[in-house]
Amino acid sequence: MNKNPSLRAATVALACLLSACAGNPVQSPEKIAMVQPQRVTEHRGSDDLLTAGLGLDGLRAIAPPTFADPAHPTAAETRRRAIWSNWRGIADLSPNGGYGQVYGSVAAVPGREFSAFARVPGAKQPHRVLVQVPDAFDTGKRCVLVAPASGSRGVYGAIAVAGAWGLPKGCAVAYTDKGAGTDYFDLEAKQGTKLDGTPGKAGVDELAFVPDMLEGRPADAKGVAFKHAHSQDNPEADWGKHVKQAAEFALVSLDQAFPNAAPFTFENTRVIAVGISNGGGAVLRAAEGDSDWLDAVVAGEPNVYVDSLGGRPLYDVATEAALLMPCALLHLPADSLPQPPVHAQVEPLWKARCATLKAAGLVEGDSAETQARSAYDKLRANGWTDESLHAGALSVGFDLWRSVAVTYASAYGRYAVGAHPCGYAFSAQNPDFSARVATDIERAAWWSDSAGIPPGNGVGIVDMKLAPPDFTLPGLQCLRALWDGQGDDAKRVREGILATRAGLPRKGLPVLVVHGTDDGLVPPAFTSAPYVAAAQAAGRDVRYWRVRNGEHFDAFLAFPAYGARYTPMLPQFYAALDRIQAYLDGKGGLPADATIAAEGRGAGAVRTEQFAIPRP
Repeated sequence: MNKNPSLRAATVALACLLSACAGNPVQSPEKIAMVQPQRVTEHRGSDDLLTAGLGLDGLRAIAPPTFADPAHPTAAETRRRAIWSNWRGIADLSPNGGYGQVYGSVAAVPGREFSAFARVPGAKQPHRVLVQVPDAFDTGKRCVLVAPASGSRGVYGAIAVAGAWGLPKGCAVAYTDKGAGTDYFDLEAKQGTKLDGTPGKAGVDELAFVPDMLEGRPADAKGVAFKHAHSQDNPEADWGKHVKQAAEFALVSLDQAFPNAAPFTFENTRVIAVGISNGGGAVLRAAEGDSDWLDAVVAGEPNVYVDSLGGRPLYDVATEAALLMPCALLHLPADSLPQPPVHAQVEPLWKARCATLKAAGLVEGDSAETQARSAYDKLRANGWTDESLHAGALSVGFDLWRSVAVTYASAYGRYAVGAHPCGYAFSAQNPDFSARVATDIERAAWWSDSAGIPPGNGVGIVDMKLAPPDFTLPGLQCLRALWDGQGDDAKRVREGILATRAGLPRKGLPVLVVHGTDDGLVPPAFTSAPYVAAAQAAGRDVRYWRVRNGEHFDAFLAFPAYGARYTPMLPQFYAALDRIQAYLDGKGGLPADATIAAEGRGAGAVRTEQFAIPRP
């Protein structure tokens, strides 16, 4: 693929001649079939693309931007709040964290947004696509970053990763929620979310997600459904397709933004795919096979599954950790674990887990100490490192393992609302975790505030198997059996997981994978390391940066114990993009594999030298 400036200029000139430069350029049949923008908004002055006018101080604010009418927010209000929420969920914005001062950008970037619902072939539900086009976009040096959201986040879920790097440089940024996102649906109110992020009614408004109801389920069903769990599409299997559709949508949007410079094509526009966590896995899936449309990939801490060289799917890892890790962490010195969780508060619960694991025959030993050693030994034997176990304490404390397993089991098995094989459901909850009806005010904020999967924002997990003495253990055992057990449901879930296996990237495609050695949620030993080993063994242009003292969540570095110990990963991702851009510009070679000796900030503030970023 030749994307030199002279060829781009010739292509644009030819397109101009064919269209008489009348703002109605000739398009190929393939482009005509692409998703067209359904909503276009302008963001200038006090409302920019990157921070919605909040700036660094506004992003740092503890309280979210308010809605004038809490039950009926405007589209501008839901957007501003979603951008605030997604920045805070990804970046360390604390005063000692250095964001916007030592690294990163929160510069005001004026421009336009183009958004739509797209649908991959055969899918029941759409995914959101959104393109931010800065006014400073250079039509002579066409640059698009395509950025799937991390985790299960909404369409702005990669703004702190791709937007912060690309928009100030004049690149357009194309986002997708990759079939997950924050489009919750209230089953009682029959209310979901419209394209503009405001609440809407099923049967009246076009909504981002309306679940298919389980056959025979009563019309007065209660609770909450959400796209990642209940789309019945197994979106993870199509992550690569979601990413490509977002890139295609970017080209159509740029045609509309700059009609006199159209057509924008994959041949004359540079496209770099970048993502972290689930977004990192998504861009690696986009790199497979027929990916001539892509110029480069930067994948951070990717949730990627290869079934060789020690690779393990996240569902296997999460269900194992949910069961064993609370007990295993007691084997590690209490003062070696970062807080939160507060060790004194969780130790009794972890000891109780050790006892119930012993009763279930999952660990050995007659005391909490020996049972903890048994659980620890099992995890180590299965590939866990001490670094990932230490950082995994956070996922235990915040119940992330169960959250992931409950949602992903439903997604992999393509289960409808009410059909979860372990009986789980989701609902607004009282302080005692009993289900209740959501309020109008809560529903109005779900799209902006949610991280994509419960628990959070007033919506929790309803566990029908709760039983003393270890209340969540029966449900967790059921979830684990969907991976290592027998029966139709286990077969169904495992088939869904196998559909997510990653293939090799295209030959000649530059790929840079960046992963923290201490990642406790997506351990590199099970994900990036086997992926890179398989790709390099096959002669692919994949390079690997292993970052010492890097864990999964920059946002948690605002906690002093985490910031002191761990280094932020965003500076490494931005540096990786710098190096890839230089390579594509012919200003350097691909970066070499590296183990980066980064450090935590200790008791002080972040400083540049702690990142130890490799130099060309």
